[in-house]
Amino acid sequence: MSLPVTLPLIDHLALRVRDVRRSRTFYEQALEPFGVTVVESSQGPGFAIEGGGDFWIGEGEPPAAPVHVAFAAADRATVDRFHRAAVEAGGRDNGAPGLRPHYHAGYYAAFVIDPDGNNVEAVFHGDRQLPAA
Repeated sequence: MSLPVTLPLIDHLALRVRDVRRSRTFYEQALEPFGVTVVESSQGPGFAIEGGGDFWIGEGEPPAAPVHVAFAAADRATVDRFHRAAVEAGGRDNGAPGLRPHYHAGYYAAFVIDPDGNNVEAVFHGDRQLPAA
């Protein structure tokens, strides 16, 4: 008898970017704190971690409206390092690392706008208690 396997909700995500070289540099630096491995495909570069949930970028016309993508961090330090690395890579600060209790008590996140105007988040859920209703 085999044990049940827990799969991520998202298997992979692909995002169109105006300048794949610029965005690759941004995401390589911004996602380095997550321990990603850069992988190549005929469609463009991807960023992967053990266990799945790959993130891909490809050159093309981005969506008409900005996208919000959140990367799950293992701890608060990863969120902090993400924010610093993403801003140093040319991202625009959209919310410094800190608690966001309006989501739930342990929601610790940081937000950066990527080169195409997308809102990129790193989040550590810590204590997953929901806010009082």
